[in-house]
Amino acid sequence: QVQLVESGGGLVQPGGSLRLSCISSENIFRFHNMAWYRQPPGGQRALVASLTRDDTANYQESRQGRFTISKDNAKNTLYLEIDSIKSEDTGVYYCSGNDGLVSSWGLGTQVTVSS
Repeated sequence: QVQLVESGGGLVQPGGSLRLSCISSENIFRFHNMAWYRQPPGGQRALVASLTRDDTANYQESRQGRFTISKDNAKNTLYLEIDSIKSEDTGVYYCSGNDGLVSSWGLGTQVTVSS
């Protein structure tokens, strides 16, 4: 079973930037679609951004412009860059990949925005 491992989270001040990474144990070209989700404290997991195999990106409307999803096929890695970070971006960020049959998930990386 493919494994996804997120990294890059931590404590960041409002207005700062952060880049999250998600490394796959297998070739990410197998995934029709990959995505980042955020689960806020006490809240439900929700989609932040997604990226298709042919690099078509979609963003949750409220985060469009500050978030950039991308991938490096050679490194089997999915990225999420967050600019002008806000307190509302706090949460656990999860990476997901769907190969058309199964959705795989990582264990998440914590992002805390605080001054």
